[in-house]
Amino acid sequence: MMNLVVVHYSDGIIMKGKTGDFFPNKDVFHLQGQLNDEMKQIFIQDLKAVYFVKSFEGNAEYTEKIDVERAGFGKKIRVQFKDGEVQYGYTQGYTPNRPGFLVFPCDPNSNNERIYVIASATVQVQFV
Repeated sequence: MMNLVVVHYSDGIIMKGKTGDFFPNKDVFHLQGQLNDEMKQIFIQDLKAVYFVKSFEGNAEYTEKIDVERAGFGKKIRVQFKDGEVQYGYTQGYTPNRPGFLVFPCDPNSNNERIYVIASATVQVQFV
C-alpha cells in the first residue's frame, strides 16, 4: 500500500510523494515523487519529520485544534522542533533514546494522519 507523505528535511527542504516502504525501525525508505515517478532514496538521519497526509493540497484556511481529546492514541505530547515549529498530538511510543516516534494529531480533521518525528530534530518533547 502506498502512503501519501510530505517529507520535511532538517535544512528546510520539503518533498511530496508516495512511499510503500517506510518503517520506523529502518534508516532509509523510498519516495516516489508527486510530480514525476522518479524514485528517491530518503535517509531518516537527514529529516525533521515525515508527515503522512490525507491529501497533498490540505486546507490552508483550516486551523488545527489542539484541545481535542482522543481516546486510544496514547499520551498527549508537545513537540518543539529546532526550527521553532510546535506540534501537539498523541503518542504511544515516545522514548527519549529512540531515533524517532509517531505522533497522531489532536484534531481528527487535520490533514495529517500521523507524523513520524525525528528525535534529533527536536529541542523539547514533553507530555502535557
